[in-house]
Amino acid sequence: MTDTDRQQHPAWRKGKARRTTFGVGLGVLALVGGLAACSESKDIAEAPPSASPSEAPSAVPSDLPSATPSVKPTDLRKVTCEYRKDDTGSPAKFVGMPPKRLSKAVINAKAMTIYTNLGKIVLDIAPGDTPCTVNSFAFLASKKYFDNTVCHRLTTIETNGLGLLQCGDPQAKGDGENPTDGTGGPGYLFPDENLGPQYARGVVFMAQAGDAANSNGSQFVISYTDENAQLPQAYTPFGIVRQGMEVVDKIAKGGVNTAKDGVDITSDDGGSNAPKTKVVIKTVRIS
Repeated sequence: MTDTDRQQHPAWRKGKARRTTFGVGLGVLALVGGLAACSESKDIAEAPPSASPSEAPSAVPSDLPSATPSVKPTDLRKVTCEYRKDDTGSPAKFVGMPPKRLSKAVINAKAMTIYTNLGKIVLDIAPGDTPCTVNSFAFLASKKYFDNTVCHRLTTIETNGLGLLQCGDPQAKGDGENPTDGTGGPGYLFPDENLGPQYARGVVFMAQAGDAANSNGSQFVISYTDENAQLPQAYTPFGIVRQGMEVVDKIAKGGVNTAKDGVDITSDDGGSNAPKTKVVIKTVRIS
């Protein structure tokens, strides 16, 4: 795809509200630090009574790099996170601002579990690499921010040349017809962390508007293919799926939604490229 094609892609268009998206020309995965190193973590929260039964563990790719966390655990007590008010005009579900200093629970966090209507997805996370990102997720999860939200966007190799699933917009409808899907956030923004060149299937990273670095909110992306290597580095990778990739694969296999009249909407802006298989996040837990 040429630079001209990328610039003309809907993901590059600006609207009144800032759109958080991973369209062509967007996104990066940096698989460095302690993400792969913590893949043996077993400290996973039990599913709530209403959650789907746990799925069989999915193997973490064997060729993922392993490295020492970029920040030693004892140093995390000195980290100060900066969260600023989102003044872009984007719709927000404001539940407060995360604390600037990391709690002991955040410092010791090993996993983030996303309970969905299709099964649970477990991520290995490393606060040593992305302390303020993990801190934000822990805060939002404690406020039940993600409860009963939907994953609103899916790209496939066939539709976009990318294999990605996007979630975290608290107001998204995920029906493929809502033009404001992808614009919602928590009412605050925070800087990028741990950017780097590597990226693979199973890596989870933050989504933000294509023309606005250091503007992370609550939306995140799960990569389900290795064919996303075309994406440049720019976005914060904060986890690796250790269990539940089969859930993401099922969603991807279900395909992309189309408008009710049968007209393909995958080239439109806004809430286009919604997964045909509805994905509801019941809750998120950090453990």
